[in-house]
Amino acid sequence: MIFYFSGTGNSLYAAKQIALHTGEELVSISTAENKGDEINEYTLKDNEIIGFVHPIYSWGPPKIVLEFIEKLKLINYRENYVFSLVTCGGSIGNTMKVMKDCLRKKDIKLHSGFSVKMPNNFILMGDVDSKEMESKKLTEAVETLKRINQAIERGVTGEFKVDKGAFPWLLTGIINPMFNKKPIDTTKFHVNDNCTGCGTCERVCNCNNIKVDEQPQWGERCTLCLACVHYCPVRAIQYGKETEKKGRYTNPNVRIDEIIRR
Repeated sequence: MIFYFSGTGNSLYAAKQIALHTGEELVSISTAENKGDEINEYTLKDNEIIGFVHPIYSWGPPKIVLEFIEKLKLINYRENYVFSLVTCGGSIGNTMKVMKDCLRKKDIKLHSGFSVKMPNNFILMGDVDSKEMESKKLTEAVETLKRINQAIERGVTGEFKVDKGAFPWLLTGIINPMFNKKPIDTTKFHVNDNCTGCGTCERVCNCNNIKVDEQPQWGERCTLCLACVHYCPVRAIQYGKETEKKGRYTNPNVRIDEIIRR
């Protein structure tokens, strides 16, 4: 069972490759969280592999992923093999330590962890990668995912092949809490005159937070995944002034109907 969270498709692409290789079921974290259940309950088959695939937000797991795990109940869990795979633009800091600690509280042991570099999409800090860099990262990700699949197939334990970057304690221990502490200001989302009211933003929102009545309106729930910004077919959606001159990116190997399905 592969639990995944994805904004613009990078983590969904990675999760799909793992699921295809292992034969495990894909489960959307955002879909589960949007149900509003007090417990996220799943029944495991014998020897079922458990994976958590998601991006990083400011060198840590997205809050929605941690909240999902806090409510997770795995029936028939018997020291099943558990891995975590993180997609990132560069480094992940001490994200794996956060995942280990969060899972340990649920008496779930994390056996291995991996990071995969993917094209940048968090355009509130910096811009998207150049087309050349985007192509390079996607090509290299194919080989990285092959190696990860081999490691999962062997059931390797204690292996954490991740790029922590410099000063991971600072990135995850100080910068990440500052990022999470600041409320997400959804009033910064707005549209320009290009908006056609097509409703794409409403369909791709991870939090069911957007309602379109001629133009989109944002509620208070938001992960800042920026799916609405990147998937807008006419580049009408902006977040403050930070995104007006920035590029857009969605994973070319993920169909929009797979994103909408969450």
